Amino acid sequence: MIRKALLISLISLTSAYAGANEIKGAGSSAAAPLYQTWADAYAKTTASKIDYQAIGSSAGIRKIKNNELDFGASDVALPSAELKKAKLIQFPSAVSGVAIIYHVPGLRSGELKLNSTLLSQIFSKKIQFWNDQAIQSLNPGLRLPAHTIEVIARQDGSGSTYNFSDYLSKTNPDWQNQYGKNFTIQWNENIQQVKGSSLLAAKLKKTPYAISYVDYNYVAQEKLDVAQLQNREGKFVLPNTESFSSALSNSSWKTSGNFEEALTDKAGTKSWPITMGTFVIMPQAAVNSEQAKATLRYFNWAFLNGDRLVNSVDFVRLPDALQARVFREMTTVTDQKGVPLNWSV
Repeated sequence: MIRKALLISLISLTSAYAGANEIKGAGSSAAAPLYQTWADAYAKTTASKIDYQAIGSSAGIRKIKNNELDFGASDVALPSAELKKAKLIQFPSAVSGVAIIYHVPGLRSGELKLNSTLLSQIFSKKIQFWNDQAIQSLNPGLRLPAHTIEVIARQDGSGSTYNFSDYLSKTNPDWQNQYGKNFTIQWNENIQQVKGSSLLAAKLKKTPYAISYVDYNYVAQEKLDVAQLQNREGKFVLPNTESFSSALSNSSWKTSGNFEEALTDKAGTKSWPITMGTFVIMPQAAVNSEQAKATLRYFNWAFLNGDRLVNSVDFVRLPDALQARVFREMTTVTDQKGVPLNWSV
């Protein structure tokens, strides 16, 4: 009923605002396929152009704070105090996850099983060989090579790194004490570091015996091998829209619309442990009212018309009740004098 009411009240937006606005956004690499897919469909309806640059969540946050964009994109929700200080609003656009990827000759995708303890020790270089007894014990049926594990990680500020390290911090006190959670990590000097998800995926494909983590949409796009990961219920699961949906269903995102809550390490036998939301960030008081209106119309169109496109790029759509909260957040954007922008009529 909520979705139907929103659709009826805002249906005129799909065609009434055809124009030549160029909306500039940047940030999350994970969200890039989603925003581009929405943009391509939206352009056919309105003739508006969306220029989105996948530069990483940290860079997207920095640029929107400097008023260099119409919207920033991050795979991490900013704390309310930071939003208030920077005079920003945020809202989620969809849900995805971080996959654990590997390139081990002789192993097929989905064969390797890992847990948070092994991940923590591998990415801190405490476990250095694929046939280490700890890995072999969790994979008794696999023939693991006596080869050094080539660890690859993100060098730039990344929402994927944040969610990956958030998960390990929640489940491993040693990781929490040594590394914590952040957009960037002070990696061990023997870990190869790459900027951007695309370059990371390419690096892994060229590096035998490598392991890394990446936004899930790159798994299908780049045909990468993924590991099973043990969740908090003790079940081994693969990253996919079903396991992301399970984590979402076991969070307060669905029950109360609380999208500030991280989606990592959620309950549920089918839940993927490193599920994450991706977020849009905008100024509370628009620097350019017309650009802000155009940006809000784009996202409103996407929520009302773009659900089928969300699934096409392996993201999970927001529940109807959560979309209702998102719409309320969008209506709080004002001009520089504090007058709400009248973008929905």
